[in-house]
Amino acid sequence: MANQLKGADSGSGQGLLWLFGAILVVQGFGSAVTEAGWDTSFGVAALMRAAHVPEWATLLVGLAGLALLGMAARRRRAGRRAEQRP
Repeated sequence: MANQLKGADSGSGQGLLWLFGAILVVQGFGSAVTEAGWDTSFGVAALMRAAHVPEWATLLVGLAGLALLGMAARRRRAGRRAEQRP
């Protein structure tokens, strides 16, 4: 029973990593592209502009998203390897 609870916990945490990673990638890199092409910002980038944060900070948000997605992929791969071992 303890293994079942552990698996359920890691699955929901895994899903949150994927979700937050995707959101940060879209907010970070999407905002940078939107600002470069159309001189407008949205979401986190708009809040950062209002706070007078440098424009390159949106790229850091996108990189943080990529890091979360990388962590999620690594955990998924490690979980699959653990399931295959007897």
